[in-house]
Parts: sequence; C-alpha cells; structure tokens
Amino acid sequence: MWQRLAGFVLKYRLLLLLLLLAGTGVMGYFASKVQMSYDYVATIPHDNPKFLEYQDFKQKFGGDGNVLMLAVQTDKFFQADFFKDYVQLNKDMKNVFAVENIMSVPMAINLVKNDSTQKLEANLLFKGDLSSQAAIDSLSGVFQTLLFYKGLLYNPDTHAYLMAIYVNKDVFNSPKRTAVVAEITKLATAFQEKQHTEVHLSGLPLIRTAMAVKVADELKLFLKISFLLTGLILFLFFRSFGAVLMSMIVVAIGVIWSVGTIVLMGYKITLLTGLIPSLIVVIGIPNCVYFLSKYHTEYAKDANKTRALVHMIQRMGIVTLFTNLTAAIGFGVFCFTNSAILKEFGVVAGLNIMFIFLISFIFLPSVLSYLPAPKSKHTTYLDNRFFGAILDFLTTLVFKYRPWVYGVSLVLVIGAIVGMGRLQSVGYMLDDIPHTDKLYTDLKFLETNFKGVMPLEIAVDTKKKNGVVNLQTLNKLDELTQLIASQPDFGRPLSVVEGIKFAKQAYYNGDSSNFAVPNQFDLGFLAPYLRMKGGNTAGPASTFSKLVSSFMDSTKQVARLSVNMKDVGSQKLPLLLDSLQPKVTAIFDTAHYKVTFTGTSVIFQEGTRFIINGLMESIVLAFVLIMLCMLYLFRSWRMLIISLIPNVIPLVVTAGVMGWVGVPLKPSTVLVFSVALGIAIDVTIRFLVNFKQELPRHDFDISATVKQTIHETGLSIIYTSAILFAGFMIFSFSGFGGTKALGWLTSLTLVVAMITNLTILPALLLWMEKALLKKAKKKELWKTLDEEEDIDIEKLGISDKE
Repeated sequence: MWQRLAGFVLKYRLLLLLLLLAGTGVMGYFASKVQMSYDYVATIPHDNPKFLEYQDFKQKFGGDGNVLMLAVQTDKFFQADFFKDYVQLNKDMKNVFAVENIMSVPMAINLVKNDSTQKLEANLLFKGDLSSQAAIDSLSGVFQTLLFYKGLLYNPDTHAYLMAIYVNKDVFNSPKRTAVVAEITKLATAFQEKQHTEVHLSGLPLIRTAMAVKVADELKLFLKISFLLTGLILFLFFRSFGAVLMSMIVVAIGVIWSVGTIVLMGYKITLLTGLIPSLIVVIGIPNCVYFLSKYHTEYAKDANKTRALVHMIQRMGIVTLFTNLTAAIGFGVFCFTNSAILKEFGVVAGLNIMFIFLISFIFLPSVLSYLPAPKSKHTTYLDNRFFGAILDFLTTLVFKYRPWVYGVSLVLVIGAIVGMGRLQSVGYMLDDIPHTDKLYTDLKFLETNFKGVMPLEIAVDTKKKNGVVNLQTLNKLDELTQLIASQPDFGRPLSVVEGIKFAKQAYYNGDSSNFAVPNQFDLGFLAPYLRMKGGNTAGPASTFSKLVSSFMDSTKQVARLSVNMKDVGSQKLPLLLDSLQPKVTAIFDTAHYKVTFTGTSVIFQEGTRFIINGLMESIVLAFVLIMLCMLYLFRSWRMLIISLIPNVIPLVVTAGVMGWVGVPLKPSTVLVFSVALGIAIDVTIRFLVNFKQELPRHDFDISATVKQTIHETGLSIIYTSAILFAGFMIFSFSGFGGTKALGWLTSLTLVVAMITNLTILPALLLWMEKALLKKAKKKELWKTLDEEEDIDIEKLGISDKE
C-alpha cells in the first residue's frame, strides 16, 4: 500500500504540488479574516444552571462587569489645583467614546429637601466656582457627611479616591474596545504625569482588553521566534539550506491552514487557539526531520535517489501517520468536553495536526524528487560523534546497568507520587499575569483600598410584583448588605435600599445619623419626597433615579445587590458563598424569597472548574484512544504494556514536579498532560516500528535489534526532542503565567519521555526477550500494516532516473 502511495505521489507530484498551492491560497484568504475573541463566558456549556442564572440576570439588569475603575491615593485631593485637574479629568473621561456614565467625587449628587414642593432635589454637589480653596473645603465637608459614598468613592482611612467609569458593553464586546481603553489610559497617564500622583486602573473591561492584546502580540512574537529557532536547529543538524527551507515551507503552509481553519469553523482567536500556529510549527518540524533523515539514511545505502524516496515514504509513512494521529488524539479529545473554548481548541488542533501530516507527505517527497541528490556534507550528521557517544552511553545503560535504570525510575516515580499529593486545583482571574505587571499591582491596590473589582451579583426574588419596595423586604436587604460588607473579601454593596437610605438622610436635612432604612412612621412623611425633582437641571435627578431603578427589575419583583470583591480564586470563592448561604437563608425565608449568587466572578469560578474537569476527562479519553491505536498498530498486549510504561512515567514525574514546586492545577497546566501524552507517544511509536522493521534483518535477535534501533532511531529521537524542547520552551517566555507553565512543563515532560523511551523502553524489550522472540518467530507479534517486499520501482509507474 505505502509503496503504491509512494508511486502515486512521485508520479503526480506536479499536480499534487499545484493543488497544495491552490489550497494554501484559499486558506490564506480565509486566514486574513481572522478576528480576536472577546467572549469570556464560553468556558461553560449553555445548559449549565449557573450559566442560565447569569443569562436571566443579564436579561433583567443588563449584565455586569462593564465598569472600569480609576483610583488615586493622595492627601491633597481637595486642594484647589489637584481637584481642578481631577474635575477636568472627569469631563475628559465622559467625552471618551463608549463611556456612558461616570461616578466619582466631582460627579457626586446631593439630595436636598424642598418643603415648598415636597420633593427631593438632586443636584451636583461640586458645582459653581471651584477656583477658591474655601469653596472646595466647604463642599468637601458636606460630601463627607454623605454616607452613601463612603467606602464607595473614597476610603477615609487610606485617602484613596475612586472613579467608576461605566462603559458600553456592546462596544467592549467588539474590536473597538482597544481604542477606548487606549484613550482612557492616555488621559490617566497625562493626569498622573501632571500631578505626580500614581493613577491605578483596573476593572474587567481593562483586564479583558489587556489580555486580548497580549494574546495577539504573543501570537505574532512566538510565531517568529519558533520559525527562527527551529530553522536554526535544523540547519545545525542537516547543514543544508535546502532542508531548512523545505521544512520551513511545510510548517508555514501548516500555520496558514491552521488560521484558515479557525475562520472556516466560525471561531475566533482565544488564549488557547492562539497557541495553535506555534504548536503546528513545533509538531510539523519533527515530521520533516524523520522524513529527511530516513531519506538520507536510505540514499547512503546505494546512492539511488528514487529508491530512497520510495523507501522514505514506505517506511516513514505509516510511522508518521500514527505519530500525527496520536498527537491529534491528544488535542482532539477536547472537542468531547462541554466547554466551548476547549472544543474549539480541540477541533482546530486535531484537524491541523493531520493536515500537517498530509502537507509533509505530499510536499517533501515531491520537492526532493526535483532537487539534486544529497551531498556527503548533508549526511554527516548521521555519524555525529557527540550524539554517537550519547547513544553509546544509553546502550551501555540498557545492556549493563538495567537494574539501575529500573531503580532510578522507581525512585523518581515514588518521589513524583509524593509530590502529586501536594497538588492543588485553583485559578485566579489574573493568575496568568506576572505579579510585577501594572495590571496586577493596580488590581491589588484596589483590593487593598476598595476590596477589589471582581463583580458579584446577588439577585433577591420576592416572588411577587412590587415586593422589593415592601418595608419588610427593604429591611432584609439592608441586613444582607451589612452581612456582605462585614466580609473581609467583599466591598461595600450597592442596592436600592442604599438609595432609599440616602433619601431619608436628605429628608432629615443631611443628618448622617439618619442614613438608615425608613420605618413605618418615616414613610408617611417621606413618601411624597421620594418623587425627586432635578432642581435647575434634570440631569442629576435622572442619573440618581436611573441608578436606584437599575437595582430593581421592571416589575419591582427582583432586587439586585451588586458588590465588588477580591480575586480570591476558584477554590476559595465557592467556600465563601457556601459559608454565606445559611446566613442568607436565615434572613430570607426560602418560602417567600429566592436568593441567587451570580455575576462574572461566579461564572469565572464555574468555568475554571468545568475546564479542569473537562481536561482531566480528556486525558483519560486520550489515553484510552491512544492505547487502541497502539494495540491496532502492534497487535500485541505485551507491546501495548511496553509502549505505555515509558509514557506514563514522564506524566507522573511532571505532576510530581508541579506539586513540589507549587504549580497549581488550572486550565493551562492541566493542558500539559494531554499535549505531552499525544506528542511523547510519537517517540515510542517510531522506536517500536523501527525495532519491528529491523528484527527480521537481524534474524530475530532481540538484543542486536535493540542495539541497532537505539543508534538508528535514537539519533532522530534526540534531534526531534531537541526541536520540541526548544519549541515549547518558547512559551516559557510568555507574559502569561499559564502559557509559561505550559512551555516549561511540556518541555520537561518531553525530555523525560525521550530518556525513558531510550532507556526503559529498550530495557523492557530485553526483559521480555524470550516471550517476544517466541511470538516474533511465529509472526504473531507483527501482524504488520506496512510489511511489503521491495518491488521494482518501474512497476510503480516511475522511472529510476526521475
């Protein structure tokens, strides 16, 4: 079969190259239309209860997480020159495209009772001539009596002041968000430089935008570095610009196809799919190395180029097909999860790993057939003394010190298992950002001074219309507010009851002691005043009314309590919410009320849990599917066991290292195991297939065949492992902690897999020598897929002179 495929490729090489070129042109057209993804709730399935609750909340209240926060810390906030510039900053921010509203000290609204009209007039507190220090001092004194703003817009203990910038959620789900954030950042930086006071910016709009920009920048950077690095390593191995250029063209075509696939499947670039082009480079290069090294090895035997090409396809076709298939399985199993972002990654990665096999299978033999035969300098790497010495050392270990190989492996596994016991599963909203990054330090500043920026929403369903404005419900909401505010990880909650307490304080002429829920007696006098009037302008009254009404649905049946919280992590958040649940139930009788915790923080925690569980299930599924592939390829349970042991050990060692060094299980790090399993098993397949092919040539002498396989296949294994190591280590220079961990952990796993496959695997073959020999002689061990007698190349329809 593979000889005939070789004949087909070589006979119709020009047509196949033109079709490949045309297909690449089409995929390139689609690749040019790729877009970044701004959807951050795609991590959980749409039928998940938490997702449905969040969608119901958004339908009633319009969503959350659309507030960008700007904070300063200074003792001179109310000094005339500083305050004047801060007021101007507010005005400039309000004029930025997509900024819908601003809540800050200069924009603070005061409610004043007007007995003649029996209305509360809502006006800007800081208005008029603010050039004199006396005027500002007077107004700031009034402001500090308004308890509605305490802990919300300022922290009196730390002299920190907050500006909440409400942005249009539709704009921030589009590419326009980058320009908006850039303009806001520019204004903040200009103010900082003028006043010599550090400005801290945070909030989900900023975090999401910064993450998207970093993904795009790293995608471009890693592609360039991976191309340069792999090209350099290839040149050092083959000493041939032609071999390097061919390999680079293969992976370049693969990259174009991968990005085109993203568009054709209707997907966008995410933190995961953004890794695929670089992964294609890393995975595609070994294909080229194995094809080229086999071509050079076969050509060195009889200097017949066409025969070498046929043997290259015949011997390496089945091997490369299965190595790419197992790698594709390692990634492709993600499409069976319930997480949309993992499904996208699995589908695109799995398909394109098989595409890179097809591309290399067509391109390399076709182009090599047109090029001159390799010169002696191009094959000198086959006799590299340095690598030859390494292979001799490994051979000595396997044949003379086999007990030491088993013993060291056992010690490593025991130590790794102990380390696995230290593993923790936790994810943070910003745990992939370096702790020295301003995005992270600004978040921590806001957590210290205002308890964070991560939105948590509490929906209280009274189960009847107008139930929210019932005095009993208001008292319960106030009790819930006090409960939440008393928690160290939660900020000051905002709800309709806070607005009513503000109105009561205004009714009693601004007396701060009356910032409380009205009693039945108060309501009789206060009711007419709750129909506010805007004074000279309707703006402030309208703003305050909208603010209060936004915390009730249109039927006044459901109340919303919004609170910002710290980024406590996916492990601690459910514990916090579970600890609150009994206290909340004690306040709101479940027979008359339904209380739901939702918001972006809950969705993030649920998404992290879903991804980790999905990845763990995928690893098990990948392992089972790869076992079936190995069983189909070798048709022997003994060979299946022999092939799995050298690949399980690296995964166990990596998990142990994670436990010992404190790397938690999170989406980006769990990904390592499935990726590494799919790639590391390739080494085993190449070794065992070569062992199988050489066994008859050595009269079924297991020892001689193992020694020959270590030296012949070991060289290619070391070369490809070096390329894979370098390719994945690129990710360790990422600005994202998760991508960085993916890089060095995968590199570690692949290096350990290389060592185990060149020591433990041959040692196991020697250990089972008698059983294998008995099976091999009966030809029960190798019911082969590619065992074909060499036939005349003219029978394949190609000339030896081609």
